[in-house]
Amino acid sequence: MKLLKLLLTTASIFSIALLFSGCEEKSKTDVGEVHWDRDMCARCVMVVSDRHNTVQVRDVSTGKKYMFDDIGCTLQWFKDQNIQWKDTAKIWITDVATGKWIDARTAFYNTENITPMGYGFSAHKEKSTIQKDQEIIDFNEVVKRAVK
Repeated sequence: MKLLKLLLTTASIFSIALLFSGCEEKSKTDVGEVHWDRDMCARCVMVVSDRHNTVQVRDVSTGKKYMFDDIGCTLQWFKDQNIQWKDTAKIWITDVATGKWIDARTAFYNTENITPMGYGFSAHKEKSTIQKDQEIIDFNEVVKRAVK
């Protein structure tokens, strides 16, 4: 009887653990959980704390996530590490105005910002949130300028 009770308890704990582990990430492409002031940039190893310039990259084939403190670090990491899956990677960046996650490839960028690693590119979901006198560039131009 004690053995049966122990087996049932163990099975229950195992089932609950499986249930919660399945809820950890929504998919291999969604934004994963961020541990602000604890996660570290995959390139420069600085702590990720700037909630308005943070980048998260997901390898869609594995679901593995990588955190970065600046879009410049992300792009340099792709180059330095010769990341073969960079063109299929899901790249999320925080909107500088709202702090919400947006698609880095479709974002609009202005170029004169104070960012954690000094690259100066901040992302905006809407072009209208960038001041009229500021230069506006797209993701492809950010790539060109960050890795030159």
